[in-house]
Amino acid sequence: MGNDARLPGGVVHDLPSDLCQALLVDEVAQATWHDITPLARNEWICWVTSAKKAETRAKRITWGTENLRDGKRRPCCWPGCPHR
Repeated sequence: MGNDARLPGGVVHDLPSDLCQALLVDEVAQATWHDITPLARNEWICWVTSAKKAETRAKRITWGTENLRDGKRRPCCWPGCPHR
């Protein structure tokens, strides 16, 4: 995937390029990304990549970076990554 060397991925999932690009342009969200655990990063990645439609994925990337900017450490109202 398009993982930037400056941004780590998750435990099971690599960081997809579209989420990586969104984080690279938002320094506050990027700081939270570095601060959360690899398991928490995995939850964000799986939540984004589990979207069935491209529009949903884009919304999740936007919503996710906003929530990371606000200091949220995991996606809300989601049961978690089934791959861990």
